[in-house]
Amino acid sequence: MDALRSARQRWMAVLARAESGLLRRLLDERAPLPGYTVLRGPEGGLVMVRGRAGGGGAPFNLGEMTVTRCSVSTATGFVGHAYIQGRDEARAELAALADALMQDPSWIDAIEQYVIAPLEHLQAQHRAERAGKAAATKVQFFTMRTMRT
Repeated sequence: MDALRSARQRWMAVLARAESGLLRRLLDERAPLPGYTVLRGPEGGLVMVRGRAGGGGAPFNLGEMTVTRCSVSTATGFVGHAYIQGRDEARAELAALADALMQDPSWIDAIEQYVIAPLEHLQAQHRAERAGKAAATKVQFFTMRTMRT
C-alpha cells in the first residue's frame, strides 16, 4: 500500500506542475479517452501557506495562495482528484482525469509512458536549468578570502 501511495504522490506532483496546453496535448494523443463525469469543481479557492523560520523553527502563517481543485469519475468507475496552484480550471480537470486513468489498470501503462514520464522529464530539465542559472551567480566566499591573503 505504501508503494502505491508513493507512486500516486509522484504522479500527482507531476500533474500539479504540468502546463495546461502540454497536458491537454499529451492526453489528446492517447484518444479516445474514456468518458468522465465531473464530480466536484473545478473550483478555485485559497489555502493558507505556512512556513518555518530557518526550516526548523516554529511554524507561522506566510500568506494565502490560490488553488483550484477538481474531482472526476471515469465511465469505468475510477475517481481522480487534483489540486493545482492558480486558477486554471481546465488544467485541474485534466489533472484529475489523468489521476483517474492512472488508477485504471487498462490505462496506467499508457498514461505513465506517454504523459507522466515526458512531463516528469521536462520538469527535471527545467529544474536543472534553474539550478544551473542559480549556480552561475553563486559567490565563492572561501575563494575571495584566500585571494586577499
